[in-house]
Amino acid sequence: MRRIGVNTWVWASPLDDATLAALAARVAAWGFDLLELPVENTGDWDPARAAKVLGEHGIGASVCLVMPPGRELVAANGLTVLATQDYLRRVVDVAAEVGAPAIAGPAYASVGRTWRITPPERAALYEELRENLAPVAEHARAAGVQIAVEPLNRYETSVLNTIGQTLEAIDGLDGVGVAIDTYHQNIEERHIGAALRAARGRIAHVQVCGNDRGAPGGDHIDWPDVLSALDDAGYDGPLCIESFTGENASIATAASIWRPLAPSQDELATDGLEFLREVLGGQG
Repeated sequence: MRRIGVNTWVWASPLDDATLAALAARVAAWGFDLLELPVENTGDWDPARAAKVLGEHGIGASVCLVMPPGRELVAANGLTVLATQDYLRRVVDVAAEVGAPAIAGPAYASVGRTWRITPPERAALYEELRENLAPVAEHARAAGVQIAVEPLNRYETSVLNTIGQTLEAIDGLDGVGVAIDTYHQNIEERHIGAALRAARGRIAHVQVCGNDRGAPGGDHIDWPDVLSALDDAGYDGPLCIESFTGENASIATAASIWRPLAPSQDELATDGLEFLREVLGGQG
């Protein structure tokens, strides 16, 4: 059975040691296999302590990187690029310490940064991304960690929106794959399943949520086809539920969460887990 995780953003931001410990106990009791840990800033939580806590509860970890304004690998000055590369290397080190196989996120530009890009400019931008991501990928390979580059929807970036664009942008980068987020793919792909199958062998991480950013299930996404497509694409890694709480002002604004997406955040997580287990069980 495929492993299922949940992101701590469902409840809190930024993550800290106390919140991590409390959530680890709860999600383990509910039957999750891993906890997804955002690294908004290195030092927010202690990876050594996290590894110990997760181990005590018998669950694993996945790690996502965070790109607020000022973190850029393309169309930025050299000092900004260097600082972003340093941040990404430190996230790789965190992932290695907690036993996560990949760091996932939009490792190219800050979320919300958009501008018009001509085809020649796009080709140059992707070349710049490969050049600036390469040393981070080298560091990640040495640590045994993969970089999973996540395309975002058109309202959050103009750099990488589709799986196809992402495959083009990371072509030739060893140890770099695609991070899938069904929220974004539901907006940008003509057919999610076909896009996933076209990424065979390149999918490094998968985040799931309903089309409204709530729990998977009860929404209009064709989940049996999505999960079948992931099998066809050779992806056997975890599915991590990623959603957000509207109770935190900063995260609600950043993720545009203007209304409750479930009766409670706990129910968002547990309903999603139950649905995914049911669909996965039906595939067997």
